[in-house]
Amino acid sequence: MAKIIAMMNQKGGVGKTTSSVNLAACLAVAEKKTLLIDLDPQGNGSISIGLSKEKFAGRNIYHALIGQISLRDAIYESELPCFDICPSDNNLSGAEIELVSLFARESKLKNAFKSVEKDYDYIIIDCPPSLGLLTVNALNAAHSYIVPMQTEFLAMEGLAQLLNTVKLIRNSLNPDLELDGILLTMYDSRSGLHKQVANEIKTHFGDVVFNTIIPRNVKLAECPSFGKPIILYDIESKGSEAYLALAKELILKERFKGNSKENSKETSAKNNGSSNINVEKEVLLPEEVLLDKLPALENINIDVNQI
Repeated sequence: MAKIIAMMNQKGGVGKTTSSVNLAACLAVAEKKTLLIDLDPQGNGSISIGLSKEKFAGRNIYHALIGQISLRDAIYESELPCFDICPSDNNLSGAEIELVSLFARESKLKNAFKSVEKDYDYIIIDCPPSLGLLTVNALNAAHSYIVPMQTEFLAMEGLAQLLNTVKLIRNSLNPDLELDGILLTMYDSRSGLHKQVANEIKTHFGDVVFNTIIPRNVKLAECPSFGKPIILYDIESKGSEAYLALAKELILKERFKGNSKENSKETSAKNNGSSNINVEKEVLLPEEVLLDKLPALENINIDVNQI
């Protein structure tokens, strides 16, 4: 059964599509069967792996969402053996209007996944830069989500709104939705500002932030115009190294999480019936921890002399 991950941030230009494409490609290189869902009407993810719009104009994620075809019929192979994509085009921009009047409109993507989720290890959803119905569909269908975030002073703007949206989705639609982590992107090691913001975010949010940081890299900016993920365009680049490290970190996180769940089940079984176990202990969800820490980040002290 596939692990479904939504790559989301309502802010544009934060490296969301770049991260979706290259993370999916690197997972495929690790021999994890991976499907990329391009849920952004701009279709940049589809173009980034070399698909021509003429090829998928009649069969893409838009047609699967409105029920014209099965999702399986909208999937195309890429250059990498374990990497498939379900593309999108401008028609998807009208899907939100068409879905409004449909029954269970927030579950269309989730229902579409039923025909393919057993065929993949990972499904990565490249969400649009908004918190509209398409993103709601993605969060309802996903098991977890990743938030790409620039290492800039205004990076926290809108994060509270995003986290509150996730809480609403969890409360009403998808109670099992988890946060995989915040991914710092477009990092320039020469910039004192980037260093300070990255340090502040990691200090305040701790383990919620991925250890891997995606650098600002010329090769990452070039590879979409050649229709290739970074590992096929320049595997020795800093960008390629970063996304390979991210894929490894994600796989290890998932493995550790799986082991932790098994250990938790064993512990519960051993302690079953014990009157000394405090079952009412409150466990905070990642979003609640982040929302609690957001006000402190408003007081980040940036030393302009180091910029």
